[in-house]
This record gives sequence, C-alpha cells and structure tokens, in this order.
Amino acid sequence: MAERRVTIGWAEGLHARPASIFVRAATAAGVPVTIAKADGAPVNAASMLAVLSLGAAGGEEVVLASDTEGADAALDGLAKLVSEGLDELPETV
Repeated sequence: MAERRVTIGWAEGLHARPASIFVRAATAAGVPVTIAKADGAPVNAASMLAVLSLGAAGGEEVVLASDTEGADAALDGLAKLVSEGLDELPETV
C-alpha cells in the first residue's frame, strides 16, 4: 500500500472550500484514495461528507493512501495540494 503523510496547509483545515478542492482532486486522480488523521480511521477521499467528518484542522497531519497499482503519482499530486493549501486544482490533476 502506498501512502503519504502530509501536514494540512490550509489555515482553516479541510473545511468547506478546501475540502471541495481536495475531493475534486481525489475524484480526478482516477484511483481509489483514502484519507485519515494520523491516529484515525481512513475515509474515502472522494466523498465530501467523509472528508468533512474528519474535522481535520490546519497544521494537522493526515495520511493519504491507496492500494492500487500505480497510485504513487496520484498520491504525490494530492499530497502537494494538501501541503501547499492550493486555492485551485492544479492543471496536472
């Protein structure tokens, strides 16, 4: 299983707009991805309700994971999005 541990770069955490940006990126990644707080259970990264239910705050560490072959590129892109707190989807997602 491939995974990336990243610190949330959005000051407000994964709430509302940042969560929407992240979920769209996770959906566009084309592979199933989960997200979890460092000490929590993983949830579907492509589900807005699941991501919001994490209550992940800015500066907290989250774990992105996928057990799909070739998921490394998708996880790298999502990790960059989360850690940099980007306001828009990168064109490469």
